[in-house]
Amino acid sequence: MVQRSTQHATFVIERRFNATPAQVFRAFADPVGKARWFAGGADWTEQVRQMDFRVGGHERLTGAWKGGVVSSFDAHYQDIVPDLRIVYTYIMHLDDRRISVSLASVELSGDGVGTHMTYTEQAVFLDGYDDAGSRERGTRGLFDRLNAELQRSPEIG
Repeated sequence: MVQRSTQHATFVIERRFNATPAQVFRAFADPVGKARWFAGGADWTEQVRQMDFRVGGHERLTGAWKGGVVSSFDAHYQDIVPDLRIVYTYIMHLDDRRISVSLASVELSGDGVGTHMTYTEQAVFLDGYDDAGSRERGTRGLFDRLNAELQRSPEIG
């Protein structure tokens, strides 16, 4: 029998990018551009990628880790203001196990020569799943990849 529980976590990541708010926004909004930085990494093989970037739209990304575990990211866009804000909810699964439900926001503001981004996530980890900070570390890693991609190709997407 599964023991039912919830564990809440909130984290905030602030980054500065040498790109305009429009360029950073496009890196989140364009499916081709986002695929260049939003993925599982070297030990992960993509299986499904779908993206409908609009309020009410859905994004799904599924892939298998080297050890065989399948991770699934299923998001729904709740609010989008071009070049300024993206708010979405998402569910994460490992294999068939739902491990978390989150509310995430991306806020962008120009600072004269670049963009300041504030990412806030409120997560509920379910039924004994021990995140141990891996969600925040993984998200920071994704933003490292986003920064590198913006440096390589400012017109991402």
